[in-house]
Amino acid sequence: MDILQIVGIGFLATVLILVIREQKPMFAYLLAAFVGVAIFLAFVGKIDDVISVLEELADRSGIPTVYLKTMLKIIGIAYIAEFGAQIVRDAGLESIASKIEFAGKMLILVMAVPIISVIVETVLNLLPV
Repeated sequence: MDILQIVGIGFLATVLILVIREQKPMFAYLLAAFVGVAIFLAFVGKIDDVISVLEELADRSGIPTVYLKTMLKIIGIAYIAEFGAQIVRDAGLESIASKIEFAGKMLILVMAVPIISVIVETVLNLLPV
């Protein structure tokens, strides 16, 4: 799917949601959530191509794959948390959306600890004793 199709689907969904919202607000929200998920799923397949290119670059550079996988998980957590928070925001629940974002940030921090420790160890090894 290219961006013109996505924007077209978004505009169509927006018009439908604005029409439906007056009579059935719950259906309008469900339509918005469904369209959001459909757009998200349309691009999940393209992520596989990006991952394979990054794995090839990591192999050529000698970076252990565990670090690449951790970075990809961190990126995935960030995208999923943002997507979930935006859907909850669409329902008007800002407080829950901020909790989702906070949970995503905490998971990212937990996942980043091994990478941060390797960076600190590397810097410490470079310093003269």
